[in-house]
Amino acid sequence: MFPKDFLFGASMAGFQVEMGYASEDLDPNTDWFVWVREPENLMTGAVSGHLPEYGVGYWNNYPVLHQLAVDFGMNALRTNIEWSRIFPNPTFEVHVSVENQDGITRVVITHEDLEKLENLANKNAVEHYRKILKDMKDRGLKVILNLSHFTLPIWIHDPIAVHRGQQTEKTGWVNDQTIVEFSKFAAYVAWKFDDLVDIYSTMNEPNVVSQLGYIMSRSGFPPSYFSYEMYMKSLLNQVQAHARAYDCIKSLSKKPVGVIYSSSVYESVNQDREIEENATYLMNFLFLDAIVFGKVLFQERSDLKNRADFIGINYYTRTVIDRVSPINLGPFSLEWTILDGYGYNCPAGGMSRDSRPVSDFGWETYPEGLLKVLRSIYNRYKLPVMVSENGVADCRDWLRPYHLVGHLYATEKAIEEGTKVLGYLHWSIVDNYEWARGYHMRFGLAETDYHTKQFQPRPSMYIFREIVKNKSCERFCRYLKSPYDIWRI
Repeated sequence: MFPKDFLFGASMAGFQVEMGYASEDLDPNTDWFVWVREPENLMTGAVSGHLPEYGVGYWNNYPVLHQLAVDFGMNALRTNIEWSRIFPNPTFEVHVSVENQDGITRVVITHEDLEKLENLANKNAVEHYRKILKDMKDRGLKVILNLSHFTLPIWIHDPIAVHRGQQTEKTGWVNDQTIVEFSKFAAYVAWKFDDLVDIYSTMNEPNVVSQLGYIMSRSGFPPSYFSYEMYMKSLLNQVQAHARAYDCIKSLSKKPVGVIYSSSVYESVNQDREIEENATYLMNFLFLDAIVFGKVLFQERSDLKNRADFIGINYYTRTVIDRVSPINLGPFSLEWTILDGYGYNCPAGGMSRDSRPVSDFGWETYPEGLLKVLRSIYNRYKLPVMVSENGVADCRDWLRPYHLVGHLYATEKAIEEGTKVLGYLHWSIVDNYEWARGYHMRFGLAETDYHTKQFQPRPSMYIFREIVKNKSCERFCRYLKSPYDIWRI
């Protein structure tokens, strides 16, 4: 059984849902807005050619989406404040106190600093976000507010210049100054919105930002510039940015503050425990060890320690690996590679090499992995966890019912074993703009008609409502075995 206070809801991201209704909802001031219309990216197929301004239109039709959540039993929604909407222009001129001792160890934002930021902020955007969040609250929904979901203001990050190797100070998370500017943004958001927020997250999937931006440079994520130095620099700067944002929010709020992290379970075909542990540390634990234990690679930093009240876990599938000759990546080496036919590397809409159903995105259905990840992260950090994203790209809704039941069953089982799980947030409540893949991938419990901006609940959404109503997956446990044998432990 799920606890009475368990959070059942969905996650969204501003850039993926806000635009699409009218010219007034346009936000051209992010790196992603520029990136998805860059001619080179369009010509090479790095991006879909779809544009976010033809999307869900949440900026204007948010009441409809909020009521949809309520109608289907949800009691929480997660969204984010777009940094570029609040501060479309630089905030460099607001000088704040910064301590830098082998890293940015402290950023202090005073009330005077906040007043100066107020003078630079887009007041219309601030007021509109307050209306959106208040509408959530008025409908009885808990507000889980994230600060950064992939996008950066264009005055912080010029992805085209970085991609082309041009000289620029606008290098995003590679630039130490971004830590300071993000701290200002975090403090301002807490100052202006705290009365409407129940839970904060500083950022979504910082590991993905670094990995897809600087290592897997054919992913379509900005700036798609291969550099292991920039990969590590951007990741460690996001560690510091999270810690400093945590401090700034906590100076103004008593609400819980965490981070949302992309997690997978790393399994080898021949039970090679050494490479499984190495991959798990690099991909799942390195960032989290820093903000919980204050340990960053070979360094200990007390200013990073105990900077999380909970950990959000975004889980979609496993990663199957095999040993290879060491690949030197500067401060570390990889002795493993990701195998095709499993996890994220399967034929779209088919079956994996393990005879498991695969989504439209080519992602293997592996709900046991969520149970393993919840156990692993909770046992290591002893902090409450939340399933902050989990879902499947499935335009026909043929797989989603089984995928949904399997992963909610994994969550319920983790709770029964003693793992402190705060909630389950599905990705997503409606179809939306899937980054470099545009509108091709349909993740919604409800189908989005991008012409009329109307939402049609899919059959799986009714299953979600029944599970919420019963506080248990028991009624649907037969879905774990038939017609797909998706639960094998």
